[in-house]
Amino acid sequence: MAITKDERTLGEMFAELSRETRTLVQQELQLAKTELTEKASKLGKGAGLIVGGGLIAYGGLLAIIAALVLITIALGVPPWAAALVGGVLAAGIGYLLIRSGFAALKPQGLTPRKTIDTLKEDAQWLKAQVK
Repeated sequence: MAITKDERTLGEMFAELSRETRTLVQQELQLAKTELTEKASKLGKGAGLIVGGGLIAYGGLLAIIAALVLITIALGVPPWAAALVGGVLAAGIGYLLIRSGFAALKPQGLTPRKTIDTLKEDAQWLKAQVK
C-alpha cells in the first residue's frame, strides 16, 4: 500500500478542519430546522383536530341538552329521541377527533431523531479527523 505525503502545513490542515466543521454545523442546523418544522406542522394538525373535535363534541352536548329539554317537556314524544340520537352521534364524532388529535401530539414524536443521528455521526467523523 502506497503512503502519500500530505504537503499541507499543520495550520492549513486546521484551517480546513475548521471550515469543514463550520459547514457541517450549518448543515446540521438546517436539518434540525427542517425536521422541527415538520414536527411543528404535525403538532398544528393535531391541535386542529382537538379544536375541531371539541367543537363537534360541544355541538353534541348542546343536542343532548336539547334532547333532555324535549324529554321533560313532552315526555315520550318522538322528537326528543331524534335529538338524543343526533347528540350522541355528534359527541361520538367529537370524541374520535379529540383522540386523533392527542395521538398526533405524543411527546416522543417531537424529538428530531434524524438530527440526533447525524450529530452522532458527525462527532465520530470529527474524532477521526483530529486523530
